Amino acid sequence: MATTRYRQVLVQASAAAASAAALLAGCASTRLDAQWSDPQLAPDSLRGARIMVVCEAHEAVLKQICQDQLVAEVVARGATPVVAPDIAVAGPGRAQGNEPYLDAARGAGARAVITHAVTVADVSAGSGMSIGIGGFGMGGGNVRGGVGVSLPVGGNQPNTGYAMSSRVSDASGRLLWTAKASASPSSDVNAQLAELTKALFGAADKAQLY
Repeated sequence: MATTRYRQVLVQASAAAASAAALLAGCASTRLDAQWSDPQLAPDSLRGARIMVVCEAHEAVLKQICQDQLVAEVVARGATPVVAPDIAVAGPGRAQGNEPYLDAARGAGARAVITHAVTVADVSAGSGMSIGIGGFGMGGGNVRGGVGVSLPVGGNQPNTGYAMSSRVSDASGRLLWTAKASASPSSDVNAQLAELTKALFGAADKAQLY
């Protein structure tokens, strides 16, 4: 009988832990906020093309992470990325348009320019949430155990949620497609930027850019 109760508590604890983990996961979500594409855009316009890739961000580390992920996604779609030269733009991370990079793109033989701009969307205090599974014991025929979710107050480091805007234009400057995605605050910046990049490329795939 005690063994049966022990197993029941284990099942209940596992279910509670799974629910708490789901709660934690729900605190960090990535969403596609909006997108637009040229009604006259031909399917697979950029398949196999040379594409100049640009990342704009207010910090060098964000720019480099964004650029690496952008290059990888372009390569994965059978196109050839050409990293843009450093060009001074006013307010990096803001929607500048692709105009500053068009001359460089044409000089590199690129058919299009894709720019990702990384901005801060939201900042909040770190949740500090923790999940603990209490010890189990059997005494007098009773089985005890439990799962606790704690939310400490104070002393938490702020988490930042980022947004990413994507713009794709041909080498003449004609806008082909644009979209924006945003993420909830999180302490894992690399994962945030990766998810934002995947969300934008997922939308571009549905628009049949590649």
